[in-house]
Amino acid sequence: MFTKTKINGFVAATLIGAGVMLSGIAQAADFNIRAVANSNENDEDYDGLEVFKDFVESHSNGRIGVDIYMGTQLCGNGVECLEALEYGSIDVYISTSGGASAMYPYVQVLDLPYVLRDDRVAEEVFTGDFTRELRKQILADSDNTVRLMTIGNTGGWRNFANTKHTVKTPEDLEGLKIRTVVSDLPQELVRSLGASPTPIPWPELFTSFQTGVVEGSKNGITDIMGMKFTDAGLKYVTLDGHAYMSALWYMNNDTFMDMPEDLRRVVVDGFSALQQATFASPKRKSIDAYKAFDEAGGELYVPSPEEKAEFAAAAKPVYAWFKENIEGGDKWFNLLNDAAKDAEQKIQAEYDADLK
Repeated sequence: MFTKTKINGFVAATLIGAGVMLSGIAQAADFNIRAVANSNENDEDYDGLEVFKDFVESHSNGRIGVDIYMGTQLCGNGVECLEALEYGSIDVYISTSGGASAMYPYVQVLDLPYVLRDDRVAEEVFTGDFTRELRKQILADSDNTVRLMTIGNTGGWRNFANTKHTVKTPEDLEGLKIRTVVSDLPQELVRSLGASPTPIPWPELFTSFQTGVVEGSKNGITDIMGMKFTDAGLKYVTLDGHAYMSALWYMNNDTFMDMPEDLRRVVVDGFSALQQATFASPKRKSIDAYKAFDEAGGELYVPSPEEKAEFAAAAKPVYAWFKENIEGGDKWFNLLNDAAKDAEQKIQAEYDADLK
C-alpha cells in the first residue's frame, strides 16, 4: 500500500498563509469551502465549480460560502494539492486519475481502455456504487482525511491523434512516439499497441509536436483545439474512444463531517449538480471544437466496430499489467468491468422499452 508523505512544513506554512489572506475576502458564512482546480476558466472543471458554488450557496441560504481558485495559486500539481487537501489548507480539489495515481495507484482503473463503451454507460457507472467503493478505499488510505465526492468528466474521451497519417488499426500506431502523462498505465497501453510512450509535460507539448519530439497524443478534441495543436502539425484524429476522461472530485473529510447533516446533504447534492454539469459540458464544447478542427485541415477517422474490436484486443495486455502491478488490481478491474456490464444491460432494457 502506498505510504503517504505528509506535506512539508514550508509548503504547509505557505498554504496556511495564502488561506489566511484569501479568507479575508470570503463572504460571511458558517462554513467556507476553498475549491481548487489546476486548470483555467475555459475548462469543464470551472463549469462544474460554478454550478457547485451557485447550488451550495443558494440551497444553504448563505450558510456555506464557496471560493473558487483556478490554476496553481494555492497548490501546483496532483500530489501537492492532495497533500494540501489532507492537511486542510484547501477543501475541494479535482484531479485526473493520472494526477492521483502516485498516492492512490488503483485509481488508474479509470484509465483502463475500452471498458466503458460510451457516455451513457460511463455516466451510469459513476453515479452508482463503484464510486462509493472507491470513496471507501481512498478514505482508508488517507487516514480518513480525503473523501471522494463524485466522478465527473474533464474533456470527453481520449482518442489517438498524430501528425503523420490516418490511424485505422493498431498496426498504424507502430513506431509512433506518443505523448503520455507520467503514469504507468497509459504508457503500458501505448506499448501494447506498438507505439513508443513519451512522457512530456503538458505545457511543452505544442513545441514537442513542432520539433518531432513526439508525433502523437491521447487527448480529447476540446484539449486539442484549446491548445491549438493543429498549428503544431497535429492533423489526424482517430475516434477510438479508448478512455473516458474521468475527473475525481475530492473534499477534505473533516470539513465535510464538521457540517450538520442538513448542510452535508446540500454539499452532496451540489456535487451531483457539478457532476451533471461536467457530463454535459464536453458534449457542448466538442461541437465547436470538431468544427474548428475541420476548418484547420484536420482529418477525423471513425473506426468501424470491427476495427475498434482490433484496438480492444491489442490493448488486453494492459488489463494483465494492471492486475499484476497494482495492489487490489483484480478487485478494481472486476468492480469497474462488472459495473460497466450492468450498465449496458440496464441501458439495453431501456432501449427495449423505449424503441417499441
